[in-house]
Amino acid sequence: MPLYEYKCTQCGHAFEALQKAKDKPLERCPKCGGRLRKLISSPAIQFKGNGWYVTDYAKKSSPSPESKPEAKAPAKPEAPGGKKGDDKTPSPAKD
Repeated sequence: MPLYEYKCTQCGHAFEALQKAKDKPLERCPKCGGRLRKLISSPAIQFKGNGWYVTDYAKKSSPSPESKPEAKAPAKPEAPGGKKGDDKTPSPAKD
């Protein structure tokens, strides 16, 4: 359940209330009966489980550049008209 913070507009009493998200906001101060204002606060988030900390990740040793050759894609020939990457071939002229 979310924890909401409220502050009374009359006496200044600030407090927290545990409420369901669907519950209506509180309207009256428990001390003086004045009107309450809901405060905006940062949420309290807890990340549980593996993978959230640096120590949870296994260190992978990268192979040295000499031991693993890089696979490179063959270079494409330049298309007619001097545009690189244009794989379209010009259609024959119609008479």
